[in-house]
Amino acid sequence: MPVHNEEVARIFEEIADLLALRDENPFRIRAYLRAAQSIRAQRRELADRVREGEDIDALPGIGPDLKSKIIEILNTGRCQTLDRLRKKVPAGLRELLRIHGLGPKRVRALWNELKIGSRADLQRAIADGTVPAVRGFGPKLVARLAEELKSRSAEERRWLRPIAAQFAEPLAAYLRAVPGIEQVLIAGSYRRGRETVGDIDLLVGAADETAVKKALLAYDEIGQWLAQGDKNISVILRSGLRIDIRISAPSCFGAGAHYFTGSKAHNIHVRRLGQEHGLKINEYGVFRRGRIVAGDTEASVFACVGLPYIPVELREDQGEVEAARGGRLPLLLSREDLRGDLHSHTKSSDGHDSLKAMALAARTAGLEYLAITDHSRHLGIVHGLDEAELRKQMESIDRLNEQFRDITLLKGVEVDILESGELALPDRLLAELDVVVAAIHGHFDLPADRQTDRILRAMEHRAFSILAHPGSRLIGQRPSIAFDLERVCRAAKSRPCFLELNAQPDRLDLDDAQCRMVRDHGVLISISSDAHDASQLDNLQFGVTQARRGWLSAADVLNAHPLAQVHQLLKSTIL
Repeated sequence: MPVHNEEVARIFEEIADLLALRDENPFRIRAYLRAAQSIRAQRRELADRVREGEDIDALPGIGPDLKSKIIEILNTGRCQTLDRLRKKVPAGLRELLRIHGLGPKRVRALWNELKIGSRADLQRAIADGTVPAVRGFGPKLVARLAEELKSRSAEERRWLRPIAAQFAEPLAAYLRAVPGIEQVLIAGSYRRGRETVGDIDLLVGAADETAVKKALLAYDEIGQWLAQGDKNISVILRSGLRIDIRISAPSCFGAGAHYFTGSKAHNIHVRRLGQEHGLKINEYGVFRRGRIVAGDTEASVFACVGLPYIPVELREDQGEVEAARGGRLPLLLSREDLRGDLHSHTKSSDGHDSLKAMALAARTAGLEYLAITDHSRHLGIVHGLDEAELRKQMESIDRLNEQFRDITLLKGVEVDILESGELALPDRLLAELDVVVAAIHGHFDLPADRQTDRILRAMEHRAFSILAHPGSRLIGQRPSIAFDLERVCRAAKSRPCFLELNAQPDRLDLDDAQCRMVRDHGVLISISSDAHDASQLDNLQFGVTQARRGWLSAADVLNAHPLAQVHQLLKSTIL
């Protein structure tokens, strides 16, 4: 059975969690966490790399010991180290680790001080009011845990879209190769480009459902069959991802694609328009007085109600139907529109590749320019650059630019915004750079007014260019900081400067609604990969999907402009 990168990463993360729960060697724990992060960042499957003879211990954070464990997992689907640790840690404590907001340190503290060893124990202790006595468990955290225990089971989860893709795309490709299956579409929120998905809706166009069912019976990644009807099949993959398969006649595949892509609110709006035209619209087609009149394509469904084709990313009933009726749908951004990337890292800070490797990868990715924005020294969790090191890097960039003719490296930095709003490097140095990407990396819990003032003070610095990942969120791990985006947009427009849409899959910060607000204020958005190795330049596609959900066209995006124009726009930010 194939083993995907996400499964390997999860095993390493669980090993790290259980080691931390047992208070074992912190260097060993960090090694597993770094390896999991590195594996998750890879766009190619480790199994493919091994099969093709690549040396996977050349990957960041993977040494001989972890390489042998990866090979073991790829070959068996299991890891003996994890099996041994699971036997040493009670099941109840492992269950607590799956609760959002509880890491190994907190679970260990709950056990050591209150002997809380299960979800039921934690619920009772919260009800008794004893949890706040444990150091680190303030009222806000306890309230969040109470809500988490009340509203969600430990087994529920949302999947980052790129992670769900590791399991959904191979199944779709497998079914496309089956004789008798004419079309396969991953629909639902996945197709609309939502940041996370709960499950996968898979639409299969086939005249005979028998071929579909036989193919699924032979698919070895299915762990559990939930339901099976004539046209509907629900399964859970070994990874835990639920797949709902809908079988559609090819003659009405377009109607099924529209229906199962959603959103529900969008579909209701379109059906109401159909009723105004005397039509009935459902997953089986478009009908007039019981006779099918359209439905083989999605375009035919829209045409029946007088609409042009509406891009899937816009189908949220957020004004797209009215815009389509009025001929005001935007020409949405495409990956090909991006000319460069204004936020990337090298091994000089917390990246894994050299300046030259990043430049060559950017050229291969079809980019014309790439900004190197390694971290400033102030950020304690990475090896950031001080002034002397940054100047040395600037000289190296100049030398490389003399060698290349089809890719230009821009000199930049990702500089910390301190709690006061000051930047962690002096203005005289920042003014010598092509681009200054400023970011919040701490003091996330400031009240909204103080956080907003902090950002506005940072934007007043003479060389400030781009506000990186403005909400500082990590999806499913850390919520966005509280701040007034509208005030920030007004200041960015008047200054002027730019806001970033960070395309790291666990950030996607700005979100879609924020993208639309920034656009409406006339502020350009920089879609940045925040790449920490060459392969992560592919993150740009995730940013493009988010931008499309935010109604952005190429004109709204800073790095969709040619280099000469970007140079002028960046120079205009220097006060």
